[in-house]
Amino acid sequence: MDTTLPAAAPVEAPPRRPGALLAIACAAQFIAVLDTSIVNVALPPMQESLGLSATGLQWVVSSYTLTFAGFLLLGGRLGDLFGRKRAFLGGLLLFAAASLAGGLAQEGWQLVAARFVQGLGGAVLVPTTLSLVTTGFADARARARALSLLTAAAASGSALGGVIGGLLTGLLSWRWVLFVNVPLCAVLAAVAAWALRGRSPDHARGRLDLPGSVSVTAATALLVSAVILGEERGWASGPALSCLAGAAVLGVLFVLAERRAAEPVVPLAVFRVRPVTVANGLSALTGGVLPAMMFFLVLYLQQVLDLDPLTAGLVLAPGAVGIALGARLSSRAIERIGPRRLFQLGTLVAAGALVWLSRIDGGGSYWWHVVVPMTLAMAGFGAAGLPLTVTATTGLGPGQAGLASGLLSTSRQVGSAIGLAALVAVASSVVGDTATDGFRAGLLVGAGLQLVACLAALALPREAHHRR
Repeated sequence: MDTTLPAAAPVEAPPRRPGALLAIACAAQFIAVLDTSIVNVALPPMQESLGLSATGLQWVVSSYTLTFAGFLLLGGRLGDLFGRKRAFLGGLLLFAAASLAGGLAQEGWQLVAARFVQGLGGAVLVPTTLSLVTTGFADARARARALSLLTAAAASGSALGGVIGGLLTGLLSWRWVLFVNVPLCAVLAAVAAWALRGRSPDHARGRLDLPGSVSVTAATALLVSAVILGEERGWASGPALSCLAGAAVLGVLFVLAERRAAEPVVPLAVFRVRPVTVANGLSALTGGVLPAMMFFLVLYLQQVLDLDPLTAGLVLAPGAVGIALGARLSSRAIERIGPRRLFQLGTLVAAGALVWLSRIDGGGSYWWHVVVPMTLAMAGFGAAGLPLTVTATTGLGPGQAGLASGLLSTSRQVGSAIGLAALVAVASSVVGDTATDGFRAGLLVGAGLQLVACLAALALPREAHHRR
């Protein structure tokens, strides 16, 4: 097997306005990640309006997650092959059209179908925006600052989904959690058409590795489906086990296809680049801790402290400040202490804050028991995100930036789905005297995962080696 990565010419000419590029990328990341959770608060009025069953309601959420996770690798690679400006505008158009269709839905199946297509658009946008930033800033420090802001934008989208969804649903209607994307995407498309340049003249278009693309996309989608069905029907159920077996078979077929492909969608030699493999592994290991923390806190605030959904969302809003602060500080620290120590520092802060959070009880003050430790945990997550992003995109060159971005986005999303399911299963298995016993167990296991990641981070490079 060839263990060398193919060289590739630059895909895109330098952007006209790097500041505009960064603003576009952050906005697109925010919107795409926001839509994984913005519909959660709107589910009851959706069910009442469209007559959705409990299973249908579950698929309003899961359909987006399924296609979003499944197509991230292919979405990132499309930018490498056909130009990132084209990929970005195409993903934006698909996302906006699906959002409009979902907002206009008159039947439950129409909404679920629109969410599937929305996930496809998001799967193109997220890795493309990451590769645009990694290739659009030549200076190492400027790139680190840009990536820290991109990390904060994505994490803020995850943290603020409930807040924005609650505001739109309460003030307008559930349809506006989808309609809101249309004018935002239109503005982004207009700015992107002006600020981004097309492919450089010396870029040679590659060929799409169809067998590899189909097998890895289907394997990822089946793996996420197994997680979704395991949560819904039980881990020993036939559908969950069938999806898991299908994912394993397709994974083997993917490896065989990539060994023979002239232009593989994922050159297997990528996994011989240790920084890439380690960063993606750590991303998958810790990916489920943040969404699990938010899941437990939402239930705690509403079911134990009896807050309404909008108030609960506002209580959680400071988390976005924490993660933005952590990401911002990390951009300054990574050159001084290196990605290894920075990641370890971030995971230790997050682990300590999760232990603090695990002290929640039925009579707690949400300011002292939720807001302060949650904000600290978010700061730790924000600080730990940048070193993984920088490390995962080091050494592959601009021609493989979409590949690196797709790999990292996929590891995060799959790790998020599996980690969230595992931590919720831990919480559900605990039978205690109070309703908070399960939440505490899940948070403590999440803290343990952060500590494991801290030790595993010894395999990260000591210093930041930025691609020039």
